[in-house]
Amino acid sequence: MTDEKRDYYEVLGVSRDASADDLRRAYRSLARRYHPDVCKEPHAEARFKEVNEAYQVLSDGEARARYDRYGHAGLNQGGFEGFTGFGGFEDIFEDLFGFGTRRPQRRGPTRGADQRLDLQITFEEAVFGCTKDVQLNRHETCPECQGSGAEPGTSPTRCPECNGTGQIRRAQQSIFGQFVNVTTCPRCGGRGEIVTTPCTTCHGGGTVERQRRLSVEIPAGVDDGTRIRLSCEGEAGLHGGPPGNLYVFIHVEPHRYFVRRENDILLNIEINVAQAALGDMVDVPTLDGTEQLRIPAGTQNGAIFRLRDKGVPYLRRGGRGDQIVVVNVAIPTKLSDKQKQLLQELGDTLDTDIVPQGQRGFVERLRDALGL
Repeated sequence: MTDEKRDYYEVLGVSRDASADDLRRAYRSLARRYHPDVCKEPHAEARFKEVNEAYQVLSDGEARARYDRYGHAGLNQGGFEGFTGFGGFEDIFEDLFGFGTRRPQRRGPTRGADQRLDLQITFEEAVFGCTKDVQLNRHETCPECQGSGAEPGTSPTRCPECNGTGQIRRAQQSIFGQFVNVTTCPRCGGRGEIVTTPCTTCHGGGTVERQRRLSVEIPAGVDDGTRIRLSCEGEAGLHGGPPGNLYVFIHVEPHRYFVRRENDILLNIEINVAQAALGDMVDVPTLDGTEQLRIPAGTQNGAIFRLRDKGVPYLRRGGRGDQIVVVNVAIPTKLSDKQKQLLQELGDTLDTDIVPQGQRGFVERLRDALGL
């Protein structure tokens, strides 16, 4: 065998327009021939590795297209990792010969399954935090048998099928010689023990379903989609294994006025033309109560103001975001005769020339206010 890689089609002995079935037939034939456990030729292992690598590339449509266009260099550029070793012999044996050689492990303590709980909270609860009492059903270790599945006063016995090993070994004869097939014991499920007198409470399962009430602490500043983990509050483990975890997924209800942007809160307010032109002190709602905001004289539609530390608390550090107030100047649509007269008098004193505006608009000013 040389260091230079051979053409993959040549390795498998197929043409460049070979179909997927052609590739598979060629691969199975060569894999049977050069498998190191079967073939005793000096270079069998290297030849088998070469065959397997060629098939991995050519059986993958994307990898094959790169190889057809660029050769081996195209696989390196495309991120193909190639064949990394002989850890897949068991899978190949199972595919080629119809049975595997992997040995199942005897089942020991098994960690319990995780649980998911979806919890809906208000906008204010997400900002300031809260404690929620929730109910859930979960499987817990049977209090009578302590998870053994056997009636108190009795004990599990050694499985007569596998003699306590949890495995069944059967010798099979093939054209390549005798192989030993090891499978999980169907009677004890790999435990090596069977329960002859099942617990009357859990019926031999080792766990019972219970409804539990838990208090979930929601920290200040959580957002929609935040996941909170409660360790060991999931399903009970098996055979003495630890319980799983409970994951609480937070869903935040939208607010009537406020919109959250990371740790800032956005609020739109309306003022009238006189307030915008002359200036005013207005009351602005915040999550902490009413706050006074000074509107300067000459305020334009879309003006942006910032109320410091009136936003959402940061989860992993002190402090809060800000409240961004966007001012919209409301143009009246219904006027009394007196209001029309006053506006007409005002209009007669104002400049009526059209002044082109710059390209900088509301979106850019909002980004500046949010620090984007």
